[in-house]
Amino acid sequence: MEHTVDLAFVAGAVLRAAAEAGLLVVGRQTHRSAPGPHIGPVTHAVLHHSPVLVAVVPHD
Repeated sequence: MEHTVDLAFVAGAVLRAAAEAGLLVVGRQTHRSAPGPHIGPVTHAVLHHSPVLVAVVPHD
């Protein structure tokens, strides 16, 4: 059985959950092989559509 995740649904769920928040904190993985900041599709959508402040925190 194959499972798929709709990332647009995930981003929408995060944005709805944070609608009344003062700050939304999301993570991004650090990639040692690729220099520079890289974010995933959910973090990207949150940054562009969040009505509240967003902090992006790198993690391994």
